Amino acid sequence: QLNMAKKKEAFLKEFKEGPLQFKPTYKFDLYSEIYDTSEKKRKPAWTDRILWKVKNLCEVASKEGEFPEEENLISVTLNNYVSHMSYGISDHKPVTGTFKLEMKPLVSDPLVVLSPEGEWSAEQHDVHIRYSVVPEFPSSAWDWIGLFQVTFRHVNDYVTYAWVEDDEISSNKDSKQVYMSTSEIPKMGGEFLLCYYSNNLHSIVGISEPFQV
Repeated sequence: QLNMAKKKEAFLKEFKEGPLQFKPTYKFDLYSEIYDTSEKKRKPAWTDRILWKVKNLCEVASKEGEFPEEENLISVTLNNYVSHMSYGISDHKPVTGTFKLEMKPLVSDPLVVLSPEGEWSAEQHDVHIRYSVVPEFPSSAWDWIGLFQVTFRHVNDYVTYAWVEDDEISSNKDSKQVYMSTSEIPKMGGEFLLCYYSNNLHSIVGISEPFQV
């Protein structure tokens, strides 16, 4: 019935589904794996399904000429699609799907290139960072550069940071230099990264190569 509807209903045609490699999920006697034994004796059916559709940004943006129509910015791969027979509180058996989601970056080159200068040590008073930005980058006085351990998982995991404007010590047409206080750098050292956070874009837009402190 669903496959027939997908052929007729326009809004369903673009939805995808994985192969049905599990038993029909309805109708079961409660707390069992036995199909309906009531007087109605309903026929087993695959009533619990997972369909998906990816609405890529290019579907909208390409109408305005922003991205080529054939470019897919998001791709989804179904890893598994299974039912769970152990659940018995309903006459349905639940179904789950596990997906892999991949997103292509909108920008292939970094907006900001940055690197530490000289040796970094917690014994020093200040350390220096040099960075450069692409001409069209929308910089802000609220942008900052954070020091992160290489294993960081969130933008708030910084060890310490420097404001790109308040802590600037030099500037020319090619690059700028800021200082960072070492007062919060772990004395035991380790492997770290520098990340440039853009207040206007609400994201990290530049990451240095890993380096030792």
